[in-house]
Amino acid sequence: MGIVATIMNTATGQPIQKMSFGRMPKPWASFTLETGELVTAERVDVGKPAPGKFAAPVSVWVTVKPRG
Repeated sequence: MGIVATIMNTATGQPIQKMSFGRMPKPWASFTLETGELVTAERVDVGKPAPGKFAAPVSVWVTVKPRG
């Protein structure tokens, strides 16, 4: 069973997209977003599961280069 994580922007605190990983991502892992941009995970947060649920929410924080 894979891990579904929410990719978060460290600058804005806003979610960017959902992404599936084969296993828990490491804080230094690099991956490509849907936009084609290569990013590196800076922080991985694992929350508490909701009552009666097994899966814990996972957030991967990345810095996205500004477009321009």
